[in-house]
Amino acid sequence: MRILLSNDDGVTAPGLAALYLALRDDHDVVVVAPDSERSGASSAITLDRPLRPRQLPNGFWSVNGFPADCVYLATHGLFDEPFDLVISGINSGANLGDDILYSGTVGAAFEGRLTNAALAVSLAGERVAHYDQPAQFAVAAQWIADFVRQGIPPLPPRHIFNINIPDLPQLNGMRFTQAGMRGPGKPIEAHADPRGRKTYWIGLAGEMVLNQTNSTAYDTDFAVVHAGMVSVTPVQMDATSYAALASLQADAGAVQDA
Repeated sequence: MRILLSNDDGVTAPGLAALYLALRDDHDVVVVAPDSERSGASSAITLDRPLRPRQLPNGFWSVNGFPADCVYLATHGLFDEPFDLVISGINSGANLGDDILYSGTVGAAFEGRLTNAALAVSLAGERVAHYDQPAQFAVAAQWIADFVRQGIPPLPPRHIFNINIPDLPQLNGMRFTQAGMRGPGKPIEAHADPRGRKTYWIGLAGEMVLNQTNSTAYDTDFAVVHAGMVSVTPVQMDATSYAALASLQADAGAVQDA
């Protein structure tokens, strides 16, 4: 297949390199990624300045923009041939539950939703945010290569898979999951700059909820990763709440009939 790789950790990130190495022998792989880290960018695109793709000595393309910019450029004219698959990652850190709303990794995958398939891939574990500590990017990359080789399960249009792989040397299997929930985020952190002006840091994400009170029959991504298994969650672009819509229409109909 012809595969486009991108990420939100930047074009020099170890997860991106591991994924490229795992896929390049069996596929035509093109890498287009941000020139620096763009974590938390979600699906942001650049509208206030031009984008300048630049090919690096290793063949990767570096872009002065967001993850979604990279995929948009690659799939809308930067290259002559279309792509069969878009993979965003491997992210340094999990993208579980509510993280999906903020994730640049997921945002890049969503930008590739009109290709045949799109995957957002993250490595979940405490070590992966510290590049001086060994993380199992190669294990995760090989799992993705095998997942692609076996045939990615088909999804309806405008859907992607959000995949979280535990940072372990040996994985305990895979489950299809629903997105879990986090508790409330931590408070903002206030500081003062050298001139005495107030500055703020966004607080850390809330704790994962392993036992959701509104859980369905499906395992949550949090619980599956916590058990050492790969979580594969189908995510859709259509965020409409059809249950709420049906209730609203029913209520409106009742009022009109009264």
